[in-house]
Amino acid sequence: MSKPPPIPINAAPRTSRWLMALPLIGFIALAAIFWFRLGNSDPSRIPSALIGHPAPQTALPALDGLVNNGVPVPGLDPSAFKGKVSVVNVWASWCIPCHDEAPLLTELGKDTRLQVVGINYKDSPDNARRFLGRYGNPFGIVGVDGNGRAAIEWGVYGVPETFIVGRQGTIVYKMVGPVTPDNINTILRAEIDKALKAGS
Repeated sequence: MSKPPPIPINAAPRTSRWLMALPLIGFIALAAIFWFRLGNSDPSRIPSALIGHPAPQTALPALDGLVNNGVPVPGLDPSAFKGKVSVVNVWASWCIPCHDEAPLLTELGKDTRLQVVGINYKDSPDNARRFLGRYGNPFGIVGVDGNGRAAIEWGVYGVPETFIVGRQGTIVYKMVGPVTPDNINTILRAEIDKALKAGS
């Protein structure tokens, strides 16, 4: 009677090889889902849980030394949102995309149908004033968010971000990332027009 040939030590059964590969296959599948859902999409379309909800009732102090025509620019009082369509921009002087969008916001600030509100995020007053002196100040209101708490309440992912608040004080739109020549008319102004028509 002949003996069967010896089984090599490194020859594992096929089923155990598949079982060992399952975690890797699962990881690749999850990575693909995240890539197609998040990595390959437009970050400005990230939804906000606050849309349809009242704007945060966070009062913010004024930016020290900021004046417009000799009059101090006020800080953010949440009651300022009632009865007006507002564009709220979260910005900082150290934010490079904020420099790119500043001239577009300055132009937008000339639209008398709405008010443009700035939330200055974790910035120094001197740098913030220099920033506005360089590009022009589109903001009728500038609130200082020195510790970042207001940004958390607004659900900010990172600066810059822009919100539209309707006449009822409700957030109706959020743009993640900078205002650009490509999106200011096709997206932002279109959403502003919707908000203006909704309250008229």
